[in-house]
Amino acid sequence: RGEVECLIQLFDRLVAESSSRFGASGFDRNMFRNTLNSTFGLMDDVITDRVFRSFDRDNDNCISVVEWVEGLSVFLRGTLEERIKYCFEVYDLNGDGYISREEMFQMLKNSLLKQPLEEDPDEGIKDLVDIALKKMDHDHDGRLSFTDFEKAVRDENLLLEAFGPCLPDIK
Repeated sequence: RGEVECLIQLFDRLVAESSSRFGASGFDRNMFRNTLNSTFGLMDDVITDRVFRSFDRDNDNCISVVEWVEGLSVFLRGTLEERIKYCFEVYDLNGDGYISREEMFQMLKNSLLKQPLEEDPDEGIKDLVDIALKKMDHDHDGRLSFTDFEKAVRDENLLLEAFGPCLPDIK
């Protein structure tokens, strides 16, 4: 109860600071992105946009207090099952129920540090995508279904955030 009350107080403070057109009903993508950046260290715009979409259940481009508390419940204290579902949803950029080779490439390209001496950094990323598919694509169809992703993560928990950080670190 105390944690939920703190989340609601934080929400109220963020709404008060926000210059959002949503007023008292919630806050927008920019305020959400700033909060993820400053509070949780999530910097990747593609990932933070996807996290916003996973929190914004009614797709009104505004995070309500209920969406905030429910989203942070999974984000901060979710069970492995809830986190698997959440991460898959974040990584499925087009929402078709699969994480495609192109989606993996896009997320890894955005989340990996650029090496200045590499001639073609995209080649290294393509290699990583191939490795991820070999490890995670259990039905060998060239893309990850939720079932593929879930099995891979259950076999090796470190694969939960294989395509970029979308959960806060332990701190």
